[in-house]
Amino acid sequence: EVLGTGFGSVPYIKPGLHLALSALDAYEKHREIEGLVLQKHGLATFGNTAREAYDRMIEAVTRIEKRIDAAGRKHFAKSPLPLAIAPLEDVAPIIRGACVEEKIPGMRDYDEFILDFRTSPEILDYVNSADLVKMSRKGAMTPDFIIRTKNRPLVVPAPDAEDPAGFRNSVHEAVERYREEYTTYFDTQKEASGIDVRMLDPLPRVVLVPGLGLFGLGRTFDAASVNADIAESTASAILDAETLGCFESINDRQVFEIEYWDMEQAKMNKVHNDVLAGKVVMVSGAASGIGLATAKAFRSKGAELVILDLSREALDSAAAEIGGNALAITCDVTSREDVRAAFLGACRKFGGIDIVVSNVGAAFQGRIGDVSDAVLRKSFELNFFSHQYISQEAVRIMRLQGTGGVLLYNVSKQAVNPGPDFGPYGLPKAATMFLVRQYALDHGRDGIRANGINADRIRTGLLTAEMIKSRSNARGLSEREYMAGNLLQLEVTAEDVAQAFVHLALETKTTGSIITVDGGNIAAALR
Repeated sequence: EVLGTGFGSVPYIKPGLHLALSALDAYEKHREIEGLVLQKHGLATFGNTAREAYDRMIEAVTRIEKRIDAAGRKHFAKSPLPLAIAPLEDVAPIIRGACVEEKIPGMRDYDEFILDFRTSPEILDYVNSADLVKMSRKGAMTPDFIIRTKNRPLVVPAPDAEDPAGFRNSVHEAVERYREEYTTYFDTQKEASGIDVRMLDPLPRVVLVPGLGLFGLGRTFDAASVNADIAESTASAILDAETLGCFESINDRQVFEIEYWDMEQAKMNKVHNDVLAGKVVMVSGAASGIGLATAKAFRSKGAELVILDLSREALDSAAAEIGGNALAITCDVTSREDVRAAFLGACRKFGGIDIVVSNVGAAFQGRIGDVSDAVLRKSFELNFFSHQYISQEAVRIMRLQGTGGVLLYNVSKQAVNPGPDFGPYGLPKAATMFLVRQYALDHGRDGIRANGINADRIRTGLLTAEMIKSRSNARGLSEREYMAGNLLQLEVTAEDVAQAFVHLALETKTTGSIITVDGGNIAAALR
């Protein structure tokens, strides 16, 4: 009707040699055609030159677009919505926490997804439709999408801002139904096909949320973004198709042939499964020193990063060095409002948080009998309360997810081995060490682990080149001797501390622990 006699048509066939032969046969019968409609796949155009083939594709797509535009978008009946829709930052962690696979039953260690959220007037037209469930079950727009998004998305109820607990329960119930339906589909089609294959995970890759929008889910942000792109395009295509007639995809048998076809699975299995893929890590003080080294170490294991610091310029430089999709947020960690905003930003970008490295600190000095209240209070704000603000926000989100989490703290050897005139620094650090243990004690029941690191003599903003020179001269040592003044006689670097943080993040049965990264200092060893 739209393309006329200039195009031939090929019935649906699974991609591969048979489809190619059928396309060739259609062309051989009508050599005057400019292209083919490959049913359930798309268009193919050809010409004597690449430019001619390209121009014919643009012309064909333009004709289709004009036909769709001429019809106008059908008005779809809407589902009733709650008076107030819960905000994205509260909804995302709930969905993220429901769509998980436990690695070993009962061990509280999960394979998780990164989320990418999309919304627009068109997306809302789709997810708010009274026929959403029916339309969403019609299938994928093209078979190749199935290996990324599965054949159907998950539809959850609209999130009522007045009933977050009810929404959480309904999401978990919806995910469980999705698992059961997928398992039934797999068992039925495996038996019918006689193919000996192992079931893929039965979790959705797209979640539709009335009143809010849609989420793409993936083991990385890039994968989640691709799935969100597909979902957004599919929503638009279904609305257009249902306006003109009826959207129709392939049947379950054909879906199974594609989803469990070796060649299609090979495309997806090329992705390296890094040990922290699917995890979101926040690092404060991440623009330099230990913070930057730690962010880079977690990124190297596949995690998505949220980095906090005061300087926008320094953060942008750090984000470029870290690579990937690092989210850089300027944040004064002594401001509860700034800290909360940072965590909300993490939820909007990635869907939640799994690991937090609370790293910020500054070495306030003064003889304790002489130091002013102002200096002591300022030190406590940065060296203690900032850790508390970050921890409280992290715990709130981790509990929404319901999959546990990890709190990691850069404490200091000053917490157990105070130095002269360093009371203003050591006192809040000692309090922070006990904060670590209190979070371990109070939130172990939530599956949240809390651990800390006591490091010493690291070249950072706390121990500058000028300070190293001054201290080594005062002791009659070379700078190398001063920096390696420990039992192992080795200088400890920011990268060493970073690796210790990664180690603690991966130790699923360690909590309430403080480990030293100082090359060996018996005076600072915990007893």
